[in-house]
Amino acid sequence: MLSDVESAVLAGIDEAGIGRTLLELISVPSVTGSAAESELQHLLAGRLERLGLEVDLWSMDLDALRADPGFPGAEAEREEAWGLVGVTEDGGDGPTFVLQGHVDVVPPGDLDAWAGDPFVPRVVGDVVHGRGACDMKAGLVAHLAALAAIRAAGVRLRGRVGVHFVVGEEDGGLGAFGTLRRGHRGDVCVIAEPTGGALVTANAGALTFRIAVPGKAAHGSARDQGTSAVDAYLPLHRALAVLETERNRDAHPLMAEHPIPYALSVGTLHAGDWASSVPDLLVAEGRLGVRLGEDPARARAAFEQCVAQACAADPWLREHPATVTWPGGQFAGGRLPEGHPLPEVIRGAHADAGGAAGLRECGAPYGSDLRLYAGAGIPTLQFGPGDIRVAHSERERVSLTEVVQAARTLAVTVLRTVGTKRAERGGDALRPGGRPTP
Repeated sequence: MLSDVESAVLAGIDEAGIGRTLLELISVPSVTGSAAESELQHLLAGRLERLGLEVDLWSMDLDALRADPGFPGAEAEREEAWGLVGVTEDGGDGPTFVLQGHVDVVPPGDLDAWAGDPFVPRVVGDVVHGRGACDMKAGLVAHLAALAAIRAAGVRLRGRVGVHFVVGEEDGGLGAFGTLRRGHRGDVCVIAEPTGGALVTANAGALTFRIAVPGKAAHGSARDQGTSAVDAYLPLHRALAVLETERNRDAHPLMAEHPIPYALSVGTLHAGDWASSVPDLLVAEGRLGVRLGEDPARARAAFEQCVAQACAADPWLREHPATVTWPGGQFAGGRLPEGHPLPEVIRGAHADAGGAAGLRECGAPYGSDLRLYAGAGIPTLQFGPGDIRVAHSERERVSLTEVVQAARTLAVTVLRTVGTKRAERGGDALRPGGRPTP
């Protein structure tokens, strides 16, 4: 059941504009740490200003953020990072609803694997292809379209809407961390990551590790006089596989649909500097999944203990142990508080706005900004257009129908959460057990 105000807002969802905006955003190659990442922040700042929001666009103090004890880590090199927050000027006694999304994308990888330039969006029927299409420029567009429809309908909100567009999500969460440290907050937050028609209320964590395995150099023709670091690494690799199995026993019910909720993956191996030399060093880097509710320090300790035990059981490594360090992104897990009413509000808004009934709730095996907002005391979940299974690949794409439906759902959710001055609907939906006013 939609109120008159909600119906008016949904009528103002600009479907053609959604398509144009998505193509424009994909065309900006905003790879994490690149100049285009900053370019897109400035472009989006202009859009928020045209929507009549109070805009805070600032250059982040990278040295200060990196020195902060809570800094979440980073992998990309960057000389600058821009924060961007827009807040509606409306407001009274209602809550603040945060619409959050990251502007950065991962590199396109092998260009020959793409059907064309990954930053020249390709439209086939209802589907838009390109790097960042679903992860997560479609989500940014859904946020913008929902807010634009609310503003165009002339709705006066009881609460406020805060739009947080952030950089550096893909390599650790620098942008979200800096935004929260600047003091921007809300009563509830939706991150429009691609969730494939689900409400993601929990994220596993992910910690980047590096293992340095020593060997002993020798000429390749006399390899018996040396010890290959490649051979020395093999018992460690087997031990890590056992650790992964142990850490995935009895996974949380929210993670039960994933075959490996807390994956331990070795992503790179580098060894040797000459083909005819026995390599005296191997460096392995990868990611360690963090269980829901697990302190990342405990996850690191379990990993380091596994490596130490494997070294102790090997004749060479016993005397020449491998070392473990933790560079790059450090994602803790995070989740929406159990029993929070936000999922039910979104389910109702989704069904009333023309979507399917009964959005399922689940957790995700990857890290995201959810844990930073949840850690700041802001109840947060992920809901957005697209399928995470095609993200970070040459198959990345999103259906425009999904983007439109997400915008419709978010618009109604915002109205029912922050309320309107006429109070046709909403304003109490965040109270446990609360329901929008019929």
